[in-house]
Amino acid sequence: MKRVFLIVLDSFGIGAMEDAASYGDINVNTLGTVSSSPFFSVPNMEKLGLFGIDGVSGRTEAHSGVIARLRERSKGKDTTIGHWEIAGVYSPKPLPTYPQGFPEEVLDAFRERTGRGVLCNLPYSGTAVIQDYGDAHMASGDLIVYTSADSVFQIAAHEEIVPLEELYGCCRAAREILQGEHGVGRVIARPFVGPCGGKFTRTAHRHDFSILPPSVTMLDQLSENGKAVIAVGKIKDIFAGKGITESVYTSGNEEGIERTLEYLDRDFEGLCFINLVDYDMLYGHRRDIDGYARALSYFDGKLPEIMGKLREDDILMITADHGCDPGYLATTDHTREYVPFLMYGPGIRPENLGTRETFADIGATVLHYFDIAPAFAGASMLPPKG
Repeated sequence: MKRVFLIVLDSFGIGAMEDAASYGDINVNTLGTVSSSPFFSVPNMEKLGLFGIDGVSGRTEAHSGVIARLRERSKGKDTTIGHWEIAGVYSPKPLPTYPQGFPEEVLDAFRERTGRGVLCNLPYSGTAVIQDYGDAHMASGDLIVYTSADSVFQIAAHEEIVPLEELYGCCRAAREILQGEHGVGRVIARPFVGPCGGKFTRTAHRHDFSILPPSVTMLDQLSENGKAVIAVGKIKDIFAGKGITESVYTSGNEEGIERTLEYLDRDFEGLCFINLVDYDMLYGHRRDIDGYARALSYFDGKLPEIMGKLREDDILMITADHGCDPGYLATTDHTREYVPFLMYGPGIRPENLGTRETFADIGATVLHYFDIAPAFAGASMLPPKG
């Protein structure tokens, strides 16, 4: 049975795109920054051809995988738009963001639906906002609503004040409200714990409620043709469950890698789509260069085990969804960058495909492997059949 394992190293950009400056990103390069850390060591991705990709280092030595640099055709630089384009959805304009907070028309509808008030309503660090507003939240029961440079509506609440199921219900209400011109990419539940007047900490019960993809995706086409579409990590949330046949949430990179190894031992025909989020969430946004480097090195160290479990008809793909250069101090936002593409399998002939025009070439490649014609613009990176 044919299987594809598609791993997204969330935010692992490899250099500024030509239009990066229009997004406020000057001389950004996630790979360039983290490779300067003494904790950076990726010999296995190097063997696959990471440093032979256009614009990375200029090295031309032999490599064992198919390699390419992917340009984002969509307008934006966030998780939702990046993953959607991988799966074949082109976004001609960025999802809405709210640098001044959400308009009262949105908040009024939200208050009415939830029966609770609103605190904050500003762009804010997720760890700082619960320290600054946590006590007021515990005293009033009002929800802490905040955003970031991303297209997100985030709701923080203490688990003892707002039970998890109620918080998730509030998020579902917000998701229904935030449509059309206010259709943010994700509504995110951010539960936390801790004593009033003390230090608050976020829990592992985060949950994302994404907007539905606006058109047919690679996932839809695979599942409609009887193939498995297994989502590991936050993939199910990003696609609002659409086209997914099985899913498992993870607590971070290490668990995501372990679940991937387990699926490598299972029989199925189709796609296992994995997101490893820690690069973005824990290291990129927090501008932790060494932490990012350590996390990449950990993944690279697990690659021989992953590749060792590949069967004769399996394909491994490694890519990213955007950049988040931890050395770029002008902002803590994502950065507009090219992303790498590495493809390996027992039946894959090494090749350098240069720079591709869209992330959607990944979705087209997956569908080509299963003899399905893509219902979106994208070109396969596999050789023609027959």
